[in-house]
Amino acid sequence: MNYISTRGGVKGKKTSAYVIKQGLADDGGLYVPEQIPALSEVEMCALSKMNYIQKASYILGLFLTDYTEEELNSAAAAAYGSRKFPSLPVGLSQVNGDFILELWHGPTSAFKDMALQIMPHLLSLALKKTGEDKNALILVATSGDTGKAALEGYADADRVSIQVFYPIEGVSGIQKKQMACQRGKNVMVTAIKGNFDDAQSGVKEIFADRDTEALLSEKGLFLSSANSINWGRLAPQIVYYISAYCELMRLKRIKYGDLVNVTVPTGNFGNILACYIAKKMGVPIGKIICASNSNNVLTDFLNTGVYDKRRTFYTTISPSMDILISSNLERLLFMTAGAKRCSSYMKNLSEKGFFEVDNDVIEVIRADICGFYCGEENTKSTIASYFNKYNYLPDTHTAVALFCAGEYKKKSGDDSVMLIASTASPYKFAPAVLTSLGAAGQENDFEAIRKLNEISGIKIPTRLAALESKKPRFNTVIEKSDMKREVLRFASEQSKS
Repeated sequence: MNYISTRGGVKGKKTSAYVIKQGLADDGGLYVPEQIPALSEVEMCALSKMNYIQKASYILGLFLTDYTEEELNSAAAAAYGSRKFPSLPVGLSQVNGDFILELWHGPTSAFKDMALQIMPHLLSLALKKTGEDKNALILVATSGDTGKAALEGYADADRVSIQVFYPIEGVSGIQKKQMACQRGKNVMVTAIKGNFDDAQSGVKEIFADRDTEALLSEKGLFLSSANSINWGRLAPQIVYYISAYCELMRLKRIKYGDLVNVTVPTGNFGNILACYIAKKMGVPIGKIICASNSNNVLTDFLNTGVYDKRRTFYTTISPSMDILISSNLERLLFMTAGAKRCSSYMKNLSEKGFFEVDNDVIEVIRADICGFYCGEENTKSTIASYFNKYNYLPDTHTAVALFCAGEYKKKSGDDSVMLIASTASPYKFAPAVLTSLGAAGQENDFEAIRKLNEISGIKIPTRLAALESKKPRFNTVIEKSDMKREVLRFASEQSKS
């Protein structure tokens, strides 16, 4: 399996180890596999009898063909074993006739753990496979969950340093403290004045800066990424959609060939793209519902064919989705429009702030994906409704997906089995969840966690409970324009250590 850039400007074909090491393509595009591997009915039935570690190793092996079976088995066991996931890596709950795929049972209580616990192992192997003599400096822009999950995965990793940038007012208090308290000699966390898109564009500018590249090279470092722009982050996310279909087969809730619709709450489009790829591999997935919050740029795009980032940015109670520039949409555009048109769309977005896709492209996309959005009041009422009616407590992002799944069913009349991706523990957003339940007070985050526990009876994740007594290490806040300077400062420290 070889990889090419979405913009068609990279000469030659690249191995999976190369693209995992590199992150972003040299032409500014994202790496994608030359073709999508197919899964047969026989393979799906065999997968349904495997545990999650075995499934991950097998499915990743279809994409990462320059990694050995032994390497992938070892990486999956280290990532998804009981030390990282004391219970099963994923949970599947049936609520109100739907199936909720709980992806937050890992060390940081968010779905990003599903990829970022295995990605460090893939990167370490990639450095060896490509003969890389420099060490990796990973830059991450986060809207909350990616940052902590990446820090947790890469802390004290050999030959890797990681620097995370987050919007100072754009993450929850728990997310902020999780990052600020991170331990590890190779980590740095910095807040910026701005929103997630400011952080993300700042990181991309640093990647494209050849002067920075040269300065880092002198220090024995090169830049890589842990956001879902890196194929090594996206590929493991494909696994849990295939696994969920297999689990429904194992439980005899469906038989092979039955279509399952999937609703995914998304901002950067990575989580939903992984589902789309699973469908293109042959998994019998029907409609994929793209669930947005008030920052509904993706909903508008799917309805009109116009992607326009020139709009009001909302800070919401589902902050991990507060994004107006959805990076992974570029991969979908490549898959449906080809490199030439994809490159043109991205150029228009960069220079004009919007693009409009051709009619044939949006029609192909709509055949598989539709978009709905959920405002703040509906997010709150959905949390209250699911807890009061079904004794199920979703977080603020999962609530967006639950609402949008309901809207899709009302509009379409489609009564196929519905799978809903649940992306975080409700305790990560305890004050907002409490407010939704009508039990708000003046609690700080940890008082809110305790009160939510009293109301719900749901166990508090061990690491979140222990977070209150930890002392923050990082409290730097900078302007977006100072991100490059901060990267070079951290790089100097790491090159001396």
